[in-house]
Amino acid sequence: MTKIFLITLLALFFTACDTKKGAFINTVESQNDHATSVKKLENLIKEKGLTHFSTIDHKANADAVQMNLKPETLVVFGNPKMGTVLMNCNPSIGLDLPLRILISTDYEGLTTILYTNPEYWSLKHNIIDKNCLAILNKAKIALANLAEETGKK
Repeated sequence: MTKIFLITLLALFFTACDTKKGAFINTVESQNDHATSVKKLENLIKEKGLTHFSTIDHKANADAVQMNLKPETLVVFGNPKMGTVLMNCNPSIGLDLPLRILISTDYEGLTTILYTNPEYWSLKHNIIDKNCLAILNKAKIALANLAEETGKK
């Protein structure tokens, strides 16, 4: 009987894993090439009054050590006022801040925009404060909007 229960439980678990709802990583396909997507994201960050901290070209870093990597660029940015409030809720959220969006292009030329869903951080960092949860919700909406706008022609 215990085996049947465990098998049923595992089947439910793996079936539930197939859903996109609550996914930790969100992905948006870009209608632009890699370089255009990166530049567009950097411009949108500035237009929206966010702080652009860094752009890390993983492919260039791989090239520097004579290794191959498809185009992959990480753009690091944020809003220090909101981030500071979140870190006061739980300092461990500093592991995931500032915000990051990864732009990656596969070997067939498809460029995608990836980012961590901030709802995940509420679980990972045990955020229960209503103010901080509201900020995470705003971050979720802002990241989704940035990714969608970046991906448009």
